[in-house]
Amino acid sequence: MSTQIDYYELLECERTADAGTIKTSYRKLAMKYHPDKNAGCKDSESKFKAVSEAYDILKDPQKRAAYDRFGHAAFQNGGGGGAGAQDFGGFSDIFESVFGEFMGGRGGGGGRQQARRGADLRYDMEITLEEAFHGKSTEITVDVSAECDTCHGSGAKPGTHASTCRQCNGHGKVRAQQGFFVVERACPVCQGSGQVIADPCTDCRGEGRVDKTKTLAVNVPAGVDEGTRIRLTGEGEAGPRGAPAGDLYIFLHVKRHAFFEREGTTLFARAPISFTTAALGGSLAIPGLDGSTHEIKIPAGVQSGKQLRQRGAGMPVLQGRGAGDLVIQIEVETPTRLSTRQRELLEMFRETETGDECPASQGFFAKLKGVFAGE
Repeated sequence: MSTQIDYYELLECERTADAGTIKTSYRKLAMKYHPDKNAGCKDSESKFKAVSEAYDILKDPQKRAAYDRFGHAAFQNGGGGGAGAQDFGGFSDIFESVFGEFMGGRGGGGGRQQARRGADLRYDMEITLEEAFHGKSTEITVDVSAECDTCHGSGAKPGTHASTCRQCNGHGKVRAQQGFFVVERACPVCQGSGQVIADPCTDCRGEGRVDKTKTLAVNVPAGVDEGTRIRLTGEGEAGPRGAPAGDLYIFLHVKRHAFFEREGTTLFARAPISFTTAALGGSLAIPGLDGSTHEIKIPAGVQSGKQLRQRGAGMPVLQGRGAGDLVIQIEVETPTRLSTRQRELLEMFRETETGDECPASQGFFAKLKGVFAGE
């Protein structure tokens, strides 16, 4: 390769290009000229090595500064990374870009593997419908892995500290090239943490966390429903060796109410009334979950199964304004035991009934006659 070809020209970038632009251009060119995509083409292989060598210099701030000042002379006589040393590393960057999301690629802060976050936890809480209506403040007790108080999550014995893993140089991962592909896995020495603890904490045995029982305050907002989740950030399982903790999710379960049923913000209830009230009309006093009494007017002649709606007397809207409705379903009860006087009055009422007073019954019996007459 001619050392006189300008590295910026090779990567098709301006000399003022930032690191991101240089990296993007290199990936495009490396994929274009890679030998596996251009089998047997010596020209492509030569261009691939050239752009790889150029990127090896320009991706490093110190090497780039030296190149900008002295040109190719800065890397002569063993002073810089040639193409032979770059073939693996250059294509490794492409591989990490394409597959890093699935392999758990390295973070941008110096190449060290990002600390593994603690696990999320679940807690099931049962509340009454009244508590769901008004909301409540309560406390729960959970058993969880929490940060070790002795080493403050570092995993190292007080007075000591972890050292950089020599196997992976603090990256937390090791790589091996297998033909076209680069296989990346967690470092077997430091288990992916990038650090090695020579003198672990005796209380947590180097984990940085211990099992504890914690008491947490929980605020249940008004209007919650079955399956509503409350998230307590950072109250889940602590991460190993000072890594961020997971979250605690509280799943709410609402007990079945003796009188009300719920559908969203609407409350339903069944109200039995006498047949005299159904015929003459009247009113019902329904005790609401808000502590007040709701008066439901019953129109004369109401039928069993009729639903009467009271606006704004239902469940409150979760994290919003207003409330749903209260729906009362009427169930007309027929008495099974009558006093002598009640029976006499009903007999008198029946004597006054005519077919004209009940068109539905009149029509039914007319059809029944036709069936028996063979019509």
